[in-house]
Amino acid sequence: MPASTQCDALIIGGGHNGLVCAAYLAAGGLKVTVLERRGVVGGAAVTEEFHPGFRNSVAAYTVSLLNPKVIRDLELAKHGLKVVERLVSNFLPTQDGRYLKTGANHTRPEVEKFSKQDAARLDAYGERLDLIADLLRDLVLQTPPNVVEGNWLSALPELLSAARMGGRLTKLNMSMRRELLALFSTSAGDYLDGWFESDPIKAVYGFDGIVGNYASPYTPGSAYVLLHHVFGEVNGKKGAWGHAIGGMGAITQAMARSAASRGVDIRVGSPVKEVIVEGGRAVGAITESGETFRAGAVISNLNPRLLYLNLIDQEALPAEFRERMSHYRCGSGTFRMNVALSELPDFTCLPGKSRGEHHTGGIILAPTLRYMEQAFFDARSFGWSKQPIVEILIPSTLDDSLAPPGQHVASLFCQHVAPKLPNGDSWDLHRETVADLMIDTVNEYAPNFKASVLGRQINSPLDLERTFGLIGGDIMHGTLQLDQMFSARPTLGHGNYRGPLPGLYMCGAGTHPGGGVTGAPGHNAAREILIDFKRGRLNRAA
Repeated sequence: MPASTQCDALIIGGGHNGLVCAAYLAAGGLKVTVLERRGVVGGAAVTEEFHPGFRNSVAAYTVSLLNPKVIRDLELAKHGLKVVERLVSNFLPTQDGRYLKTGANHTRPEVEKFSKQDAARLDAYGERLDLIADLLRDLVLQTPPNVVEGNWLSALPELLSAARMGGRLTKLNMSMRRELLALFSTSAGDYLDGWFESDPIKAVYGFDGIVGNYASPYTPGSAYVLLHHVFGEVNGKKGAWGHAIGGMGAITQAMARSAASRGVDIRVGSPVKEVIVEGGRAVGAITESGETFRAGAVISNLNPRLLYLNLIDQEALPAEFRERMSHYRCGSGTFRMNVALSELPDFTCLPGKSRGEHHTGGIILAPTLRYMEQAFFDARSFGWSKQPIVEILIPSTLDDSLAPPGQHVASLFCQHVAPKLPNGDSWDLHRETVADLMIDTVNEYAPNFKASVLGRQINSPLDLERTFGLIGGDIMHGTLQLDQMFSARPTLGHGNYRGPLPGLYMCGAGTHPGGGVTGAPGHNAAREILIDFKRGRLNRAA
């Protein structure tokens, strides 16, 4: 039998959470190896040249949710990370030729153009959301109480954990508890309709409720997705959004340097074909090239469905668990593009090709909640929206390292498209047609846009799945709905980052707190793994 490589902890997948987990485990004194399928670490948070002289973030494209504790603990600034804030948060052209800008000191006077009543309600809305977002920030780096079977002694630690977390709710009065219930159970549209009367502000806020969420803004539960996108921060400023200089790959390259400085062995071009299970325990992995790695802890940064349905002998897993994982819901209706531009878009509602502050924000082309709802209905019926939702970011307005002088790159995050086309066609047959539609949609708002496109990179849901392992293009590694959140992520009984086999762990976005470039799942999983080593549940390498 060929010799195997021994380590304490073996991480499958070098996405950002895998790198975070590795860095923390190495800091805890463990010998750690990371196996990454692609030729570069970072998962969906990578920067690549997609047209000669033009570089951009390929999939993940903006910064806010990256946890400040992770930034500090991994010393990411020391390892080269710099994040700058957008000059405005969002820019939304309206159907009547006007526009709305939000962020900094813009929001109130801008909203007042459409509704004085809405402008007057902004402070109360923000205060309520901030209180609840602060509560969630407290929970992001906590391990959810795990639902366990057995006697009261085995359940006691989880009951105490639940009691501690429940105690946080006592910070909220009854009015705020009702607000929290509404945010977890109702739709973003219904929630916002209860606050505001004008379409533009509801569209800007409601967009957060459908980002990466294959749903209408009036789908129950979408209010939580809205909330999920507001508890981030940039450089200590809560709720802000920013750009990593050098693109999203700058984040994961800084993480890789941090992990390597702590002794982590990172191996690219090493796709795993099988998790080794012996005596009912995960003990290592075999790569497609036949290399064997053995470890006390095997940790997956993959979508849970990929781990449990593709890499583990099905007979080694409990039958009921296999059934649950086969129904774990994925698919975010995302069509992701990068374009190289000869000039900045010249918007009809706010003319000018010189950089304006609106060019630095998230440019939302979806003027109303009803427009977003129709986009979802179209995708369900036809495969893609006839009038799609497009968010444009032009990071070269904040980072001149991404494009040649005087030229720009833009990220187009497009929705809604069906993760799987309703007629059974492959996305390979339609990706160019839909890409043309997305370009034409932007051109309706900025008539110089189409002619300014020098090159483009297209990622359909199928492309995102093949390249990054995002099943159905799901940027969250599983939909954010109540039965797939918190203690139930990915399923009840395994919400504490531990898999159904001893020695098997999860550290990716398919665990609490879910998707986004946060680093929180990797942070939390590492803590639990170190606890298990300390308590003798896991053995160090010989």
